[in-house]
Order: sequence, then C-alpha cells, then structure tokens
Amino acid sequence: MKSVELFAGAGGLAMGVTLAGFESLAVAEWDRWACDTIRENQHNGYPLVKDWPLWEGDVHVFDWSSIPEGIDLLAGGPPCQPFSMGGQHKAFGDKRDMFPVTVEAVRRLKPKSFLIENVRGLTRTSFHEYFQYIQLQLEFPEVARHNGETWLEHLKRLREEKTSGALHFNGLTYNLFPVLVNAADYGIPQKRERIFIVGFRSDLGVEWSPPDTTHSLDALLYDKWVTGDYWERHRIPKSCRPAVPERQIKRVEKLGNSVLPNVHKPWRTVRDALVDVPDPREEGASFFRDHKFQDGARVYKGHTGSPLDLPSKTLKAGVHGVPGGENMMVCDDGSVRYFTVRESARLQNFPDGYTFHGAWSEAMRQLGNAVPVALARTMACSIAEQLALAQLRNLANEQRSSSRKMA
Repeated sequence: MKSVELFAGAGGLAMGVTLAGFESLAVAEWDRWACDTIRENQHNGYPLVKDWPLWEGDVHVFDWSSIPEGIDLLAGGPPCQPFSMGGQHKAFGDKRDMFPVTVEAVRRLKPKSFLIENVRGLTRTSFHEYFQYIQLQLEFPEVARHNGETWLEHLKRLREEKTSGALHFNGLTYNLFPVLVNAADYGIPQKRERIFIVGFRSDLGVEWSPPDTTHSLDALLYDKWVTGDYWERHRIPKSCRPAVPERQIKRVEKLGNSVLPNVHKPWRTVRDALVDVPDPREEGASFFRDHKFQDGARVYKGHTGSPLDLPSKTLKAGVHGVPGGENMMVCDDGSVRYFTVRESARLQNFPDGYTFHGAWSEAMRQLGNAVPVALARTMACSIAEQLALAQLRNLANEQRSSSRKMA
C-alpha cells in the first residue's frame, strides 16, 4: 500500500504509517531542523526512515503530478498553532492554517483514505463553524472555494451540497469519521488528547470505528491501590508509597469491592516509560543518546510538571512548552527538572536509536509537535485493515459479476 505524508515534522506520524505497512511515496516537511533530523537518521541508516523520499519545502508548491492518483493513504498533521489551547486561536485567520492545502492534496491525489491529526482545541465551541467547514471540505473536496469567496460563503455552498447529495453519485466524496482520542488509552505514557479525522473514499463503502482502547486509568488505580502490583514492580517500599489522592478515594474503594474485568492494561506512567533511563546528572548517563541535563526548571502558575506515577502531561512545543514547565518531571523528592530529549522521545514512543537534530529547545519543539509513534501505528493499522477488507469485497463483487455473465 502506498502513502504520502504531509507536515511530517520529525517523523512520528510517518513512522507509524510505515510500521503499519505503507510505503511512502513522499514525506513532505518545510522546517529545516525537522528535515535535518530525518536526514541525519537516514545517514545513520535508521531502518524505518532510510528509504523515505524526503521533500523539503512549502507544500503549497509541491508537484502533485509526481504522485499517482488513488494512493492508499494521505496522512498529515497540519500545524496546530491556529487551534492550540496555548496558541493565539486565530484559526482561519492564521497564515499557518494548512487545512486548505490539505484539502487541495485530497482533491488532486484522490486517495482511498486519509488520516489527519490535530489538537483538541480544534473542537472547541468557538471553532465550531470552522471545524464543520474543514470537515465539509474534506467530504466534498471537488467543491472548491471560488476566487474572492469568503470561507463563510464557501461553507454555505458546502452545506447546500451536503443537503442535495448530488455529488454522492457522480463526484469525489469521502465518508468522514472524526474521533477524539487520549493517547494514554492506547498505552502511550502521556495524557495527550488529539482529534483524528479519518476519511475513506465513498465508493469503497467503508464504515470505520476507532481501534478499541487498550489501557485505562481504572486499571492503573487498581494496580496501585488495590493489588499494589505497580509499586512492587517498581520496588517502591510501602513506607515510600503515596496515599490515595483524595479525589480518587471513592473510585478506588469501588474498584476494591469489585473484580476488575481483564479488558484494559494500566495506563503507562512516566516511571514506566523511563524505568531503565538513568538520571541525566549521573555519571555514565550520556550512554543514552540525546540524554543531557538541562538546567533552569521551575514551577510557576499553571506549569507544575508531570508526576512520575501518572502518564505525563502533554508535551508542548513553542513558548508555552519550551522552556515551559509542562516539559518537566516532578521527582520523588518533590524537586522538578526538565525532561531530556531522550526522555521526551520515550514519552512520544520514538525509538532510542532515533536522533534529534538541533539544540535542546529545537529538539523539544520537534517532539512537542510530533504524533506518538505507537498511536500513529495503531490508527494507520486500523485504516490498512479496512482498505484490505474493501479490496476483498471488490474482488468478491467482480467474481460474482463474472459468474453471472458466464451463466
């Protein structure tokens, strides 16, 4: 199966797509530092990225004719700053809004499916109409915006198109499945909420639903304060174990009086993710690549760091994350320090052998913008499965048609 990745950044989403079995025909990114990260890993022969056809530049001028129509998957995470909770919230008024060029790519490439990731802020009430506008453009990519037409005027035409249903019979349309997911529910050691817009070309007849979650907070609470297995696993003596947080007491009591179904694994915590990673201040810690201590961490209002025994808070990019307090951990003694690049890469599921180009702040920006690799793989695998089933249905229909003609 063939894919194209837009706004690839350091490669998190593209890695997940590759792990799901797709072959990249183009990996597009404009940021030089992120491209240098990919190039450095290609130079080092890192297996997942060594054959990527990296294209550095503004995707507005990408030569779409170089890619055959009907590829299996178009994937990308358009820059999130226009919609981020920590950004300026300009949405359609922000020049960094790359949803229009994403729609153009869908229009030109006519992919069988697409996977688009963005921040939870896109779903906020103040962006309701623009979020609907994005979805309708992706649903009806051939209903293009006219010169001089405002986005609200275009939205009105798209709504009329959806009501009439004319294009559903003779044009390029997609069935959309937007879903809000928490990365922690899929085994990522980070409470990272993101919106995924999954689309399948209407002629494929796909009905998609998000992959079943695999991890839960209840399972973690049970592991900590009902069985104590979590603390035993990390060799934390009983005298050093914290008390049940007051806000969780009733929940833990309820869990203790029931048999927890063996459905979910516990949320993975910062301690779980970094169990074999030494403190960067220790001698020999430099054995881990990109694991250098960064001084200057401090607590301030709204930025208190991530406790060790929960999934981390969302890693951030930009002025609110670098050097903001959310990109730091709260140590066992209550002190705080910044996550190193390697620790942050662990929280985003990047392999230990993957190198990040640039200084700490630049590498952290790339990581804060990335899609967790394992989450990207999970989503892409679910799409690949549906594409394979659609192909089987198509073959079965062709065989039935051929049999009828022979009869």
